[in-house]
Amino acid sequence: MTGPALLGPADVRKLAGDLDVRPTKKLGQNFVHDPNTVRRIVTAAHLAEDDIVLEVGPGLGSLTLALLPACKQLLAVEIDPVLAARLPTTVQERAPELASRLHVLEADAMRVKADQLAAAPTALVANLPYNVAVPVVLHLLAELPSLRTVLVMVQAEVADRMAAGPGSKVYGVPSVKVAWYSEAKRVATVPRAVFWPVPNVDSALVLMTRRDSPDANRAEVFAVVDAAFAQRRKTLRAALAGWAGSAAQAEQILIKAGVDPGLRGEQLTVDAFVRIAQQR
Repeated sequence: MTGPALLGPADVRKLAGDLDVRPTKKLGQNFVHDPNTVRRIVTAAHLAEDDIVLEVGPGLGSLTLALLPACKQLLAVEIDPVLAARLPTTVQERAPELASRLHVLEADAMRVKADQLAAAPTALVANLPYNVAVPVVLHLLAELPSLRTVLVMVQAEVADRMAAGPGSKVYGVPSVKVAWYSEAKRVATVPRAVFWPVPNVDSALVLMTRRDSPDANRAEVFAVVDAAFAQRRKTLRAALAGWAGSAAQAEQILIKAGVDPGLRGEQLTVDAFVRIAQQR
């Protein structure tokens, strides 16, 4: 099989024109129009033939067409009703032999529930809008335990935060919460020229591999994380005072958890945050 005819710059603009679609900042729409880029994304996702892939924000279908030959089923979640309605037609025109693999759900990915999907996805592969990338990934990892791998294209700065480890200047709330679910690493940089319209930032691919989450109450641990980074220049003793009831109580909890009260949140692993939450 030679594979579908992928969308190039002229195809993307024509399709958008036919649909009277103008990319909006509100939805964070930047359409990929470079076939080599979508092929790179599919390669970086390391998909198996039996994978059921979830794609968030398929847009005009550039990545969708590249993903279809590489998986068993493709579940596309699209918030824009015009784009959601058109996607099956685009696939039917360019890859009719693969059209039966596609299932489109018109929905907001931030509110998608497992029972709305046609099957349990094993991989998330998506070009995510910059403004909602982190909350979408965290929501889907929480809602869909069947997800084993995640490969997302996000703003380069966001990619660095998602994949950062303790001690890094960009290590923060997204880093710790992503680490609760997975091991994350930045795997490639994507130039801005492959998008229409051209964004004013570079993008990057982040690969996340699901790990066993800690044996603890996620909401309680995340509350500690949020408190620790709300005032990231403060020591944990001071930053966790509100959460613990007072600075003195925070210090006692930290000592019991084996954590130096003089440290800052950016120096702690997710497992250290778990120990703190369990001492309250």
